[in-house]
Amino acid sequence: MANPSGNEFIVLVVDSEAPVIKDNAPWEHLRKQDNWDKPTAASDDNAHLMVQCMEAWFLADKSVLASHFGHGFAASALPANPNIEVVPKSDIDDGLKGATRATSKGKYNKGRDSFAILGELNPQLVAKASPHAARLLSTLEAHVSE
Repeated sequence: MANPSGNEFIVLVVDSEAPVIKDNAPWEHLRKQDNWDKPTAASDDNAHLMVQCMEAWFLADKSVLASHFGHGFAASALPANPNIEVVPKSDIDDGLKGATRATSKGKYNKGRDSFAILGELNPQLVAKASPHAARLLSTLEAHVSE
């Protein structure tokens, strides 16, 4: 990890790809899950997890999905569990495919759709539904105010 200079702050935001043990620090999860070592200069504030995947955040603000995909979007096909961090990635993937199957854009495609959707999400709704997202927002707010 490069050493930041001046007012720079480096943040790694990555899918956890699995449930996160409650008290595991992000680098501990990444070491166990992906065999990633924490860079010497890094702190826990430099690593943040999207649990269990970025698309889980979409479930916190389904109106953005409906707007993005338009006519034919079937929100009822999405997982309904409000605890989005416990929804398995496979259920989210299946739900997105089912919800978008009849839209003019076709089935959800991560490369085509994910960052456009992510950019439209309401961060407060995502933070309310995801403790890990709330931690990311809190960390960013703390570093912006420094």
